[in-house]
Amino acid sequence: MARGSTTGAGGSRGFLWISALSLGLVVALPALFVVLVAVFPDLGRGSLAAPFRPLWRVLSDPALAVLLRNTLVLGLGTVAVSAALALPLAALRALFRVPCARVWDLLLLIPFMIPPYIAALSWILTLQPRGYLEQLSGVNLAGLLFSVPGIILLMALNTFPVVYFILSRNFETIGARFSDVGRVCGAGPWRAFLRLTLPLATPGIAASLLLVFAMAIEEYGTPAALGRRIGFEVLVTGIENRVSEWPIDLPEAAGLSLVLVLLALAAFAVQRWLLARRDYRILGGKPQPFQKRPLGRWRLPVLALFALVAGVATVLPLLAILAAALGRTISGGLRPDNLGLTNFAELLDLGSGGLRALSHSLSLGVATALLAGGLGAITAYAVARGAGRGRAALDALSLMPNALPGVVVGVGIILAWNQPWLPVSPYNTPLILLLAYTCLLLPQPVRYASAALQQQGDSLEAAARVCGAAPRTAFARIVLPLMTPSLITSMLLVFAVASRELVASLLVAPVGYETISVYIWRQFDQGSVGLGMAMALCTIAITTLIPMLLIALMRGRLSPG
Repeated sequence: MARGSTTGAGGSRGFLWISALSLGLVVALPALFVVLVAVFPDLGRGSLAAPFRPLWRVLSDPALAVLLRNTLVLGLGTVAVSAALALPLAALRALFRVPCARVWDLLLLIPFMIPPYIAALSWILTLQPRGYLEQLSGVNLAGLLFSVPGIILLMALNTFPVVYFILSRNFETIGARFSDVGRVCGAGPWRAFLRLTLPLATPGIAASLLLVFAMAIEEYGTPAALGRRIGFEVLVTGIENRVSEWPIDLPEAAGLSLVLVLLALAAFAVQRWLLARRDYRILGGKPQPFQKRPLGRWRLPVLALFALVAGVATVLPLLAILAAALGRTISGGLRPDNLGLTNFAELLDLGSGGLRALSHSLSLGVATALLAGGLGAITAYAVARGAGRGRAALDALSLMPNALPGVVVGVGIILAWNQPWLPVSPYNTPLILLLAYTCLLLPQPVRYASAALQQQGDSLEAAARVCGAAPRTAFARIVLPLMTPSLITSMLLVFAVASRELVASLLVAPVGYETISVYIWRQFDQGSVGLGMAMALCTIAITTLIPMLLIALMRGRLSPG
C-alpha cells in the first residue's frame, strides 16, 4: 500500500506540473506582462528604466477620472435597470402559476444568447433615423438610442436574464412558507415579501448583480457602437483606443487595464462585505413541497408584463436582424421588393470572405473547447486529488480569467507574445487567438469538472489503484469518463462563446484573418449591413442550436430508457 500511495502521489504531482505549466503560459504570462509593462515601459527593449512612469501618467491624467466615472455610471446603471426588469419577473415566475412559464423562460434566455455587439447593431437599425421603427410607426427614438440612458437600457436588456434565472431559482427554493408565517402574524403581502422572502434571496441577488456589473464594465461592443457617437468613452474603449489607434501606447493601455481589473476586484470585495454583514440562512424548518399560488385577477396584467419584456428584449432585435439580413439595400427599407436571400447567397458563396470567417471561427471554437476542456479536466483533477500547498494557488490561477476582462486579456497577449527578443512566437498566427480564447473561457470547464469530481468521490479510483492501475490509467479509464457529461456541457458553452468573441479578436487577430465577430463588425463599419446581419443570424443559429441539440442527444443517450 505504501508503494501504491507513492505512485499515486507521483501521478498527482505529474498532473500538478502539467496544469501549472499550462496555466502559466495561458493565464499567468499575459496577466504578468500587463503588470510588468505598466511598471516598466521599456521592458520590450530590455530596459527597466523609468519605472512606474506610464502608471503615474495614467493615474494623473484627468481623462482617467472621466473614463472611470463613465464606466461606473454604465455598470451601476445596468445593474439598476437589470434588477428592475428581472426582480418582479423572477418573483412572479417562482411564486405564482404563470401560464406558459417555460415558453417565457425560453424567450427570456434568447437575449443572453445574442452577443451584445450584435444586439447593439440590431437596435441601431431599429431606432436610428429612418430606422425600422420610424418606417413602420413614424416614431423616431434616435435621441434615446444615442444617449447614456439608452446605452444602459440596451445593455440591461442583454444582461437581465442572468438575474432573472438566478433569482427565480432562489425564490422557488425559498418558497412562500416564510411569507405565509409573516402574513399570519399580521403583515401584508408586500411587507412579508420585502421583510422575509427578499432578504433570504440576498446572496443570489448579490451574486447575480455582481455578475451583471462585471459584464457591463467589461463589454466593448455596445459602448463602442453607441457611446463613441456621443463621446461617451469608458475604460474598455479607452484601452482599445491606445492599442489600435496611432500613436499606439501599450504601457498606457497596460496601466488602464490594471485600473479595470482593480475595479472588477473591488466589486467582488463589496459583494463579500455585504454578505458578511448579515447571515441570510434558513436555520430551521423541515422542507415541504411548495405549491405555487394562482394569479387570479392579476393573470392578464402578468401575461402582458412578460409579453412586453420578451417582445422588447427578444422579438424586436431578432426581427431587426432578420429584416437587415433579408434586405438587399438599407435604403430600400422594409418594402417586399427589397427583401430576398441575396445576402445569404453572397455570404455562403464558395471562396467568399464570409465563408472563410465562418470556418475560421468554428474551427477556433472547436479547438478552444477541446483545449480548455482538456486543461480544465487536468486542473480540476490536480486540485481535487493532488497534494501540497500548490493546489490552492493552482485553483486561484484557473479562476483568474473571471477577473480579467477580454480587453485586458487581449492587451496581455500582445505584451507577452510580441516581445522582440522572443525566438519563436505565436503572435500574428491563428494560434494567438486560440491562446486568448482559452485564457478567457478556462474557468467554465474547471468549475464543471470540479463539480463532477466532488460528486464522484475517490473510492472507484482508489479501488483501481489497489488493483494495480497507474494514476494515468485510473484517470483515463475511470475519472474522465465519469466527468465527461459535465465536461462536454462546459465545452459546448466554450464553443458557443469562443465562436463569436469580439474584443480579443479585434485586438490580436492576425492581419487578413477574419473571424465571425470581426467580419460582422467590419461589414457594419463599411456599410454592408445586410451581409453583417446575415452572418449574425447564422452565428446565433449555429452557436445556439448546435449546443442545444448535442445536449439533448447526450441526455437521450444517458437516460435509463
